[in-house]
Amino acid sequence: MSRHSGLYVFCVIPEKQQKRFGKVTMNGVENEIYTIHHQNTALVVTKVTDEVLPNRNNLLAHQQTISKVMQQYTIIPMSFGNVFHSEQDALLVAQHLQSEFEKLFLQLDNKIEVGLKVIVKQEWLDQLIKQDNVLGEWKKEKKDLSNPANFYDQIHLGERAQNLVLGIEHRVEEEIYRPLLELADAGKQNNTIAGKVLLNAAFLIDRKVEEGFDQKVNELYELWKEKAEFKYSGPWPAYNFVNIRLRIEGKL
Repeated sequence: MSRHSGLYVFCVIPEKQQKRFGKVTMNGVENEIYTIHHQNTALVVTKVTDEVLPNRNNLLAHQQTISKVMQQYTIIPMSFGNVFHSEQDALLVAQHLQSEFEKLFLQLDNKIEVGLKVIVKQEWLDQLIKQDNVLGEWKKEKKDLSNPANFYDQIHLGERAQNLVLGIEHRVEEEIYRPLLELADAGKQNNTIAGKVLLNAAFLIDRKVEEGFDQKVNELYELWKEKAEFKYSGPWPAYNFVNIRLRIEGKL
């Protein structure tokens, strides 16, 4: 079976000079990480053989390479799996997107992304259910909602439980998300899991306020630690705030 070579793109950086970032192993083959250039921007790339599949090793290599470059540069991260046939093809796309790259570099300069998930504690949720007259009575009596005779009770209780969860999520937005958003350049709320994940947010913050932002997260956790768990992560590349995704027609 014939094997085809290509050029894998990790990210874009503001750089005129040729740079190298060590080596990376993708598809089980080690190659150098280097830059190719259009005007004042550079694509950080490596050579690959065959299609780059999203297995654990390749995904980890993608993430670790971007994290390495991010330590030195403001970066525009690329989604996993962008492979070009040649350097010329990659530079044609860079030329086409040059103005968008320049706008993004201004937006992302000295910025990082952090993430916060707020996961409700079941004990607190059960307590709220007991405090609700209708839901508490249902849980106490342990009605069999699979019984057709209780069909309308099931609908009513479902709506009541949904409203309870929506109320909690609104409270989380007002008491956690919005105070953090005031310290950030931008924020984004991603999909949650009803009754479990109350907030799944990403924030774009300036490195100058990173310490203050961390402190605010800690303060909010102290207020909510009896009600929910916090999963605070980062710094990450600004994936949630970059809309550019390189797309190539056809595969290797």
